[in-house]
Amino acid sequence: MGTILDLHSHSESSEDSRAPVEAYLNWIRLRRDERPVDGIVLTEHRKFDRDADYRELEDRFGLVVMRASEVETDYGHMLVFGVNGELLHRFDFANVHLNAQELIDAAAQSGAVVVPCHPGRPTIGLWEHYRHREPLRNVVAVEVLNGGSRKGEELQSRELAETHGYRMVGGSDSHLVSLIGLCATRFEADIRTMEELVRELRDGRYDAIDFRPGRRSPQRSHTASDV
Repeated sequence: MGTILDLHSHSESSEDSRAPVEAYLNWIRLRRDERPVDGIVLTEHRKFDRDADYRELEDRFGLVVMRASEVETDYGHMLVFGVNGELLHRFDFANVHLNAQELIDAAAQSGAVVVPCHPGRPTIGLWEHYRHREPLRNVVAVEVLNGGSRKGEELQSRELAETHGYRMVGGSDSHLVSLIGLCATRFEADIRTMEELVRELRDGRYDAIDFRPGRRSPQRSHTASDV
């Protein structure tokens, strides 16, 4: 059947969002015809909510809720999926100058994966850093669709992904309830756990999809079978 997930969202746990997780899920339930996502990943800024438990909400709304993090590095902002004790011990997620290559390598070694987000965005995106610095090693995917992108940013993101052979994902980057699910990632596999999500991000088949009015989702992105 496959799974559609919004891989990038911020709840009221992030300092610049006031969106309750329950409100996100209720919005999705009411608009499934417009945004048929099966779940969301909460990527709170510079932190990981280790003790947060959304199982009751998952059961009530029939949607998956996973926890990840958005951190800030010397190559821009990045989403960390599969956050674990080893990563939290080694890296201070509140540090806005994390070493991107060290983070990517440590994540791969500990069973996590790092995905640069909104790479076409000025200052905090990968595209701008690649203009002056060597490309990062072992990047498996980047976010080419972002619900908060401005004109031209997604084109630069896609060009970067195609140039370097990265897979492509999408996420709403929602800080407001009404924006949840506008961009997402469609996986061919059924995904219900973070372990499954990390596995599919590394090795699976998926593509970024766009539910914004008037937008057309791109064709399937680079996948493992194409390598």
